[in-house]
Amino acid sequence: MHILVSRKLWLNNAIKDRTNPRVPQVVNDDGPPSNQSSPYVHSLVHTLQSAGHTVSVVLPHTQRSWISKAHIVGAVVRPTYFRPGTLHRDDGTVHQRPLPPGAKGEEWVLIDGTPASCVHIGLYHFFKDRGPIDIVVSGPNYGRNTTAVFGLSSGTLGAALEAAVCQKKAVALSYAFFSRVHDPEIIASASRISVRLIEHLCRNWNQDVAVYSVNVPLVLDVDQGKILYTNMLQNHWTSGSSFREIEADDEEDENPEEHEQHIRQNERHMESNNTASSEARHTHKHFKWTPMFTDVYESVERSSPGNDGWAVQQGHISVTPLQANFMHVSGLEGELKLESTKADPAKLHVVIDYDDTYVRPLIQAALETQLSPESYAIINSTDDLPNPESPCLQFSSYEALSFDHLLAHPTTSLANAYIIRKALIRKHYLSTTARHWLLKHPQSYLKEHIIPSLELELDYAEYLDEALLEAYELRDAFRRNEGRAADEREWWILKPGMSDGGQCIRLFSTEDELRNIFEEWETGSEAGEGEDEDEHEDARNGRSQQTPRNSQGQEDHIVSQLRYFVVQPYILRPFLLPTNPHKFHIRTYVLAVGSLRVYVYKPMLALFALAPYVPPGFLDSSSTAMEIHLTNTCFQAQSERSERNEHEGNSVRSFWALPDTSDRWKNDVYEQICRVTGEIFEAAARGMMVHFQPLGNAFEIYGVDFLVDDGGKVWLLEVNAFPDFKQTGEHLMGIVAGLFEAVVNVAVKGFFVKLGLDLRRGGNEGEGEGGGVEMERVLDVDLGRR
Repeated sequence: MHILVSRKLWLNNAIKDRTNPRVPQVVNDDGPPSNQSSPYVHSLVHTLQSAGHTVSVVLPHTQRSWISKAHIVGAVVRPTYFRPGTLHRDDGTVHQRPLPPGAKGEEWVLIDGTPASCVHIGLYHFFKDRGPIDIVVSGPNYGRNTTAVFGLSSGTLGAALEAAVCQKKAVALSYAFFSRVHDPEIIASASRISVRLIEHLCRNWNQDVAVYSVNVPLVLDVDQGKILYTNMLQNHWTSGSSFREIEADDEEDENPEEHEQHIRQNERHMESNNTASSEARHTHKHFKWTPMFTDVYESVERSSPGNDGWAVQQGHISVTPLQANFMHVSGLEGELKLESTKADPAKLHVVIDYDDTYVRPLIQAALETQLSPESYAIINSTDDLPNPESPCLQFSSYEALSFDHLLAHPTTSLANAYIIRKALIRKHYLSTTARHWLLKHPQSYLKEHIIPSLELELDYAEYLDEALLEAYELRDAFRRNEGRAADEREWWILKPGMSDGGQCIRLFSTEDELRNIFEEWETGSEAGEGEDEDEHEDARNGRSQQTPRNSQGQEDHIVSQLRYFVVQPYILRPFLLPTNPHKFHIRTYVLAVGSLRVYVYKPMLALFALAPYVPPGFLDSSSTAMEIHLTNTCFQAQSERSERNEHEGNSVRSFWALPDTSDRWKNDVYEQICRVTGEIFEAAARGMMVHFQPLGNAFEIYGVDFLVDDGGKVWLLEVNAFPDFKQTGEHLMGIVAGLFEAVVNVAVKGFFVKLGLDLRRGGNEGEGEGGGVEMERVLDVDLGRR
């Protein structure tokens, strides 16, 4: 079994070039996940993913143990595609074709070849977009691979050796079991210590080593035990043949999985059954592979301490450094000490639990470039802190943050999200925030830069009349539109308050069109009860709820699931570049720090619609197609974006790289964005204090979207928490990388230097408060929250 685990390394000092991340490959020989023949691979992959690695897997399609480093001469290797199911359950599925481009879901590759062949397929033919392979890890094998008898035959070691002769570092990983009961907790513990050990070896690789053979005993508290450098015990078969004679007409051979299971179940109890023949001529017979594992165990019992078999027998983890010729590498012996996860109390302790594989390496790189390496340590969770009061930075997804720890330690704990901020990130709340602010501050700059909004709340389409009762402006517009041609009407845009990715947004100009939208959403769907938003704020991760889809992948909307809607006049004349007829909006990254400073990150993005702009109602009904009007890249299928990028340029571009249409148009836009951003955050902080509560020991990055009309005026569209950075793409990754560097410099240093921590790296003195040239402070108020 060959598992290809490709990841962007986030190990200390591993990322130096963000555009060319280093990647490892993981291999073993037991086939896809199976409680019978391959019970450990899914756990290892899951643990690697949980540790922040992007995992890509290539396995033999069936059991390929005891095949060493073989290739099958003349074979044509064919892949199938495995979609893993639930951990420790055999519910994964195999498919003849891979998922289409842009499809969601995890997928492994299965090869009808040997483990060594899988190494080649993984290294040279799949996952090229993930960067070059940095290390190959073969495992975990189902059973130990200690001593020469096992090692010389092992497909797990064979795959690692194949990687070594391909000039790749390699680790062969095996789990030595002592019970047929596959205890998930013990397996998980073995996988955790294995990942830590692999990371340690990768960081501290001995240049004379080609392969490390690692054997982990599946015992309680294995992650608390010793890890020893060992040699490989040189032993032999001593009981004669490893084959048992059977009659030629006996039933057919067992399949490989059944046979592997059978011999391992009886490995200590097999006896030789060789029979001598006095016949001068050959007797026709068959031979069944039945190795005498007692030879191995007896050789271990007779051996002196220090070898791999002895270490596993004692319950220790063995690490055997090998050359690619099976010779032990001298100079590595004794106990191996891993770096402690209980970091120095005087350091900053950083928890990074971010599933987004685009973002996590950039966070790690920002820490490396902005903080001195001696000043911080990566830990797995707040439970690993030396003590609860130790300085702690949580840089994690919303649902992974420990808000209890954050609230309990306001002076020593910092997190990358506020708990409550829906006054900004929910469209219908944002509308209320602006309206309340303008009532108290009628001369506010915000008045000319936020689109007036109406809010509708309805559970079912039949309640539309009731919802429209107080929507006077909308009803007046409907009356004015009566008798007008479509291209002469006032057009409106409907946005569900809690959906994202451009989903469910529609244009309309009459009451009948609006009613048809709601009725179409309910066609064929049984409307259910609406959820109470307040009860589910935390569970939604600060993000909008996803829209269900039907079996054809089309949006399957139920009005009661959406419930809250915002209606706004549609801006019919957006600013268009002379060289590009596509509508675009500006994505601005905004950093809010403490309670409350707000910064605008100057490098901004321009996101273009898929089709050239045509005003709604112009010429024909296709002018209301949303690919003309929506500039959100999540709305655009990957294949469509790729086709467009090839012919017309990227859908996402640097704002400052757009062509100049006048001397100052981009500077004018930027200045408006800064003023609007500062004012909307102040409006939320002062006018909606129940629904926006910035904490003194938190910060958050927002993606704030703006549209420019043909008069050059900037309009605020929406505010997004945890923006989808990967939509920026690889070509503009440097913008996002620079953002995280600025965030560490401003938010992290600005908080922890007050504790006396020396986090400085050369040339960064004094920037923790100011933000540097890339961050412009647009709001600085003291809300009195500490």
